[in-house]
Amino acid sequence: MEIRQITPNELDRALALVERVFMRFEAPEYSRQGIDTFLAFLQNAEAVGALTIYGAFWEGTLAGVLATRGNSHIALFFVEAESQGKGVGRALFSAAAACAGDVMTVNSSPYAVEIYRHLGFVPLSGEQVTDGIRFTPMKCILRKEQEPL
Repeated sequence: MEIRQITPNELDRALALVERVFMRFEAPEYSRQGIDTFLAFLQNAEAVGALTIYGAFWEGTLAGVLATRGNSHIALFFVEAESQGKGVGRALFSAAAACAGDVMTVNSSPYAVEIYRHLGFVPLSGEQVTDGIRFTPMKCILRKEQEPL
């Protein structure tokens, strides 16, 4: 498996993967407003352009995508159905975490809360809803601060 940043030529394919996986696993838990809000985000070139997007390529095929904002906030994290449970998500997370600071945050969808727990995230509060998007704010401490000598 190869983990690397998505190139501009691969962006449409990556966003199509995100939309496909969202519609299958997440959309059933969302209102029409939430679905429309999410899809509008994917169409917002400025918002998407501000992300660092990593892809997991399995035998040359894009199997998953993780995007960060500011290197420390996960904005998108989607793995194709047939690639779930095979370490693709963990590999994507490890690549993103290597570029992050001491802490990563995410606003997890209901579907992904347990996935994030397995990666070491803890909830910061209960579920919230904004513009129809259901999420639980979570964080993961990647590196403990060193005690001064």
